[in-house]
Amino acid sequence: MTDVTSEFEAFLDGFLPTDYAENYRRHRCDVKLRTEYQAAAFDAGWLIPEWGPGEGGRDLDVPDALAVKLAGARRRVPRLMNIQGAGVAAPAIRAFGTAAQRERLLRPAARGDEWWALGMSEPGAGSDLAALRTTATLADGVFTVNGQKVWTTQADEARWCALYVRTDPEARPHRGISCLLLDLRSPGVEVRPIRTAGPAVESFCEVFLDDVKVPEEALLGRLHGGWGVAMSSLEHERDMIWINTWLETTRALEPTLTAPELSEHQLVRLGRSLADAEGVRLTGLRTAAQRWAGLPSPASSILKLLGSESVQRAALLSLETAGARAFDDPALFDERLESLAATIYGGTSEIQRNIIAERTLGLPKGTP
Repeated sequence: MTDVTSEFEAFLDGFLPTDYAENYRRHRCDVKLRTEYQAAAFDAGWLIPEWGPGEGGRDLDVPDALAVKLAGARRRVPRLMNIQGAGVAAPAIRAFGTAAQRERLLRPAARGDEWWALGMSEPGAGSDLAALRTTATLADGVFTVNGQKVWTTQADEARWCALYVRTDPEARPHRGISCLLLDLRSPGVEVRPIRTAGPAVESFCEVFLDDVKVPEEALLGRLHGGWGVAMSSLEHERDMIWINTWLETTRALEPTLTAPELSEHQLVRLGRSLADAEGVRLTGLRTAAQRWAGLPSPASSILKLLGSESVQRAALLSLETAGARAFDDPALFDERLESLAATIYGGTSEIQRNIIAERTLGLPKGTP
């Protein structure tokens, strides 16, 4: 263990309840603990350790920052209450924002003082951002926005939204998009929560935009440059996801590894899942090394695709091999149900396959 991870472990020892590991499933739903952890980790510089002091980090290099994130994942640190604020909106503001935008919005987004929603998905354009139809017309320094977003996580509780809109209807789909930093309290914004079948850990919403006025100063990045903002933001999110899916896969396999008897078919599936987990780990380390060397890494979509599907297979295998014993362990059912969302959040598997085909393999768009 390095000095920096030892220091981080000491921070966790001082912050987390003494029974946190033994009663993780109870503590994971503790809203107060999750809220206080985000603020405390930001203030101590552990939230985004590669960033500078005052931004939630310690200006660590890539290996040390990765070591901290791995240590946190192994300890199952509390999930951030508004993860898209710290994990997606804050990196975008830091990378593309003006000095005024960074001054006003960066710290509250990362620390969790002000929540954020991501205005990407629309009816008919779920994971296909290039197909969005919400429009924003610029005149006299003000954008007028009309359209609808759907499946917008926590929009009913968020103050801000990174809203992706079409600002040039004549341009190619990817080139006519812009990102606006929308105050959800603005006149003309209506947020409607979507009722779901199960208990809502994080709410989903529809957002309706009727002649909403957004000042030109709220443009994030270049006009018509929203595609680049989105891709950079999502790559940051997927870079975090691989650590969790790797560990979730290995944890999901623990009941199978201790099962008293496995069929030949189950042994083959177990071998595949173990290989998947190792593939995710090694690919994640390779991308970190490439980033540290200043080289572009095309593997974020590969990590997202492999990681999300491997955790699903592992959770299903453990549930099946448990058989009737699963009725005495509700966690097996919970982990299987939770794993189903992995191939949707952060970009669906279908979208990841398209990105891999076009950007990594160089295949022409539309290749079957």
